[in-house]
Amino acid sequence: MKVGVLKELYPGERRVAATPETARRLIDKLGFQVMIESGAGNAASFPDVSYGEAGCQIVDDPSGVWDEADIVLKVRSPQEGEVSCLREGQTLVSVLAPGQNPDLLEQIAERKATALSIDAVPRISRAQKLDALSSMANIAGY
Repeated sequence: MKVGVLKELYPGERRVAATPETARRLIDKLGFQVMIESGAGNAASFPDVSYGEAGCQIVDDPSGVWDEADIVLKVRSPQEGEVSCLREGQTLVSVLAPGQNPDLLEQIAERKATALSIDAVPRISRAQKLDALSSMANIAGY
């Protein structure tokens, strides 16, 4: 199964959905193939070479990630034009603010894709690895 990580399009966003270390864990511990859009980690001080050393495939164009990944990881919700890239059966994991974005959820459903909104994960111990606030504070270990 392939996990894809995209460069964030939201103006001023410096975060990336996976660090080289978390990508390595996805590869080594869980057996995923990880592909990352070139430059996705630059603003967060993670150059492509670090992802390559972790075993990731570096993809030059975001369409390569959208076309091949079974699971797409983003920090922010999809920006203009990104929802149309979702394929039937593909899974998107990102902050979606589902209560504030019913139109976005409808668009994802129309694409017959699955979405996991990390900001809607409950703040309980067993879900802490997925909890958006805990992960941003870097307190959720694997």
